[in-house]
This record gives sequence, C-alpha cells and structure tokens, in this order.
Amino acid sequence: MTQPLAGKQILIVEDEPVFRTLLNSWLSSLGASTILAEDGVDALEKMTHHKPDLMICDIAMPRMNGLALIEHLRNEGAQMPILVISATENMADIARALRLGVQDVLLKPVKDFDRLKETVFACLYPNMFNSRVEEEERLFDDWDALTSNPHAAAKLLQELQPPVQQEISHCRINYRQLVSADKPGLVLDIAPLSDHDLAFYCLDVTRAGDNGVLAALLLRALFNGLLQEQLSHQRQRLPEMGSLLKQVNQLLRQANLPGQFPLLVGYYHSGLKNLILVSAGLNGTLNTGEHQIQISNGVPLGTLGNAYLNQISQRCVSWQCQIWGAGGRLRLMLSAE
Repeated sequence: MTQPLAGKQILIVEDEPVFRTLLNSWLSSLGASTILAEDGVDALEKMTHHKPDLMICDIAMPRMNGLALIEHLRNEGAQMPILVISATENMADIARALRLGVQDVLLKPVKDFDRLKETVFACLYPNMFNSRVEEEERLFDDWDALTSNPHAAAKLLQELQPPVQQEISHCRINYRQLVSADKPGLVLDIAPLSDHDLAFYCLDVTRAGDNGVLAALLLRALFNGLLQEQLSHQRQRLPEMGSLLKQVNQLLRQANLPGQFPLLVGYYHSGLKNLILVSAGLNGTLNTGEHQIQISNGVPLGTLGNAYLNQISQRCVSWQCQIWGAGGRLRLMLSAE
C-alpha cells in the first residue's frame, strides 16, 4: 500500500473527538505519524517535545482557540505550514486566519477526502503543486493596508486578472473585455477545480465604491474553497450554484462590506459537457451555436438579506457568453477538447 506521507509528522488540534479520531486514522493510513491535541494549550505543550511538519487545527476550541494558537506560533517565528479545518461561516475568522499565514482553510463537514488529500500534499510539498495559496496569502498579508489604500487594492486586483487565453480542465478558454483601462469595472476570475471541471465568475465592482474592489479580493481568495465545499455536499456531479451565491451574499454581509455587488457565476464540466450560469445582477447572453439564451440579471448581491437569482443549465461542447453591466462588457469563450 502506498504511504505518501511516510516520514511526515502531523499535529492535529481538534476538540471534537470523533473528527479528531477520523483525521488521525486517515492520516495514519497515508503513512504519517500523528500527534493529537484537544485545544491550543494542549498543542503548545505537545510542541515542546515535537516539531511537526504540518499542523491541522480547528478554530473554535476551549481554553485557547485556533486563531489565538496560530497568532502565538507566528509571533514566535514558527514557519510550519498550517491547515485550518473549521465549521465557521464567519468571513472575518477566515480572513484573519489567512492574514496570519495559514496555507489553506477548509470548511466542515469534510466529505471530499480527495480534496483534503490534495490540500495536505500542497501544504507539505508546495513546490509540486500549482496552487493559489501564495496568491491568497498575498491578498491577506496586509488587509488593513488594502482597506485604507483603495488605489493599492485596485492595482492588486488588476494584477490578478487571468490571462486572456489559457487551457484548463481539458478546455480552451479566452475572453475579451471592454472596460476602462484606468480603473476596475467587470472583474473576471477563472480557475480549474479538477481535470474535468472549472468555475468562473464576473463581478461588477463599480456599484459599491471601494467596497467593490475589496469584495472582489475576498471573493477571489475564498471562491474556490466555497465551490469545492458545495461539490462535496452534492451526490451528483453538478453543484447548487444558487446555494453558493446565497452563501457568498451572507459572507459579504458578515464581512461588513455594504453595497451592491452584481455577480454572474459559471461552472462547466468538460466530461458531462454541462454549463451552469447563475446571475445576481448582471446581464448575459449565452450562444452555443444551436441556441441563444438570454440571462436575466436578477438582484445584485448585497441589496437584500436574501439572494434572488436567475439560473440556466445547458449541455454544449463550445459556447460564448456576453456579460455586461455598469462596469463594462465582457465576452467569454470556451471550447472543450
């Protein structure tokens, strides 16, 4: 049996005994040696005798919670990679964890252990994985500076725009954008989720002032994790995109970012040739060659406590999507291999 984590020592800091035991058994089956701690105080005591290669910790724990533990370790100069696995839905907690330099944040309940395995490997062998962890760390390295310097935040957001042409998840994808060159308008992000599926979103940052740019930076750092969590809850292969946008709406409110955030999100599965588009405030037209479908814009996120969405699902090998709003116009094109 392959044991890819042989020789690695992993500290598990988790107050819930069932999940702690589950992690222990799973990591041990991969060859890792484990150290178990019930909270931050217990973890610090264990680390006087051990120097783990990776720490996996919860946030909500008695005596010393995960954020206090991580902050203590970073203040002491500890460079050990840290993976947070938590049931929190508080965007502020997630943002703080990323600002403290954790490698990744996963949400409970963990059902997709392939995703967890990839994340653990990326923490332990960062040079072997093309991940966005360094980018996410950069976003949260100095969040306070970004919030107080809108120009710097806007410049960072522009630097993070995807290449206009790329091949991911067995698809060729490119886009053309008609926006003002000197300030963000429609912001696009595209990312592979696996060898066969990808996700993208387009956010109009012009209707929330400086908060639009900040929301785009937060969404960029957290969107993939939120969507992976949606997929792990689905028995079928396609995610509930409406549920995902409602969660994003809630997180924007928790992060105290008021304003209107017109957003369109898409998901494409290159094996099933299935495209899902859901809009909360942006107009869109989908052209598959055989069909042209109008996407009504719905209500922008941030407008109301609940999200009111318009969603379409279409099977297609290739497609073009025109997206427009106050921030400009964008054309996104995809062709499956």
